Amino acid sequence: MKITEHLSKSKKTLFSFEILPPLKGENIDNLYNHIDPLMEFNPPFIDVTYHREEFVYKKRENGLLEKKSIRKRPGTVGMCAAIKNKYNVDTVPHIICGGFNKEETENALIDLNFLGIDNVLLLQGDAIKSESVFIAEPGGHKYASELLEQVVNMNKGKYLDEDLLNANPTDFCIGVAGYPEKHFAAPNLKTDMKYLKMKVDMGADYIVTQMFFDNKKYFDFVAKCREMGINVPIIPGLKPLTTKRQLNVLPRIFYIDLPEELADAVDKCKDDKQVRQVGIEWTIKQSKELVKFGVPVLHYYSMGKSNSVLNIAKELF
Repeated sequence: MKITEHLSKSKKTLFSFEILPPLKGENIDNLYNHIDPLMEFNPPFIDVTYHREEFVYKKRENGLLEKKSIRKRPGTVGMCAAIKNKYNVDTVPHIICGGFNKEETENALIDLNFLGIDNVLLLQGDAIKSESVFIAEPGGHKYASELLEQVVNMNKGKYLDEDLLNANPTDFCIGVAGYPEKHFAAPNLKTDMKYLKMKVDMGADYIVTQMFFDNKKYFDFVAKCREMGINVPIIPGLKPLTTKRQLNVLPRIFYIDLPEELADAVDKCKDDKQVRQVGIEWTIKQSKELVKFGVPVLHYYSMGKSNSVLNIAKELF
């Protein structure tokens, strides 16, 4: 079922979460152990992220450089199929620009469509660690809007091979990312939202926000969207803090602000166990306020750990 169908049929705020592909060498039971405790809260869908491969160049004896993969995870397509088969729950695979050319993207979308997966979340993806800025794959997409155009075309039956005139159209429900505190590459929030409006006009069906820790930023973001004529559902993304280190890491990686009250509370913690409790309590408070606001879904970034999200869900669902 499409995300938009889940939202239209529900009369209350839904619960969903995001999982990370396990590192190579880990088996599928590790994934299930993360998902199992959260299934009692009946998530209508689970997001499955994608992490592109990372490479290093090692010098060989002949002096030439050898490109070697150092971080490889199981494919998102396979994970979505496994989750759908075990739990009979819809999945939302993340499709990214980085690391793929257009043909590889099309092949992945064909596989997802064949498996009956109705939803995709389209993202530019991160630059690899050795690059200071995002660089598109040769023959690939530089921007999420270009990736969106490809999926919209496939929904119309337009494939890369122009000879496929009678190809069956796909029917993906398309999600895109929104940034209440603006995308780091945008010069300002107004410009960032102009591009978001463009993606909705192109055919995006819903928006999932970057994590935020101050609900006012989400409320203001939604108001600005509505003023601009962006009327699709806007799903808030929430991340409970779990370590003191995240006080510095999250703002640096995701270009977000942490409220002084939250930062002060975490700073006073003696260990990460206390930080996790502060993070749980803060996210519960955020969640309750968002439910009163009438958000369609509370979507949690679990970062591969279910304990904090489990404790939050017990208070809310």
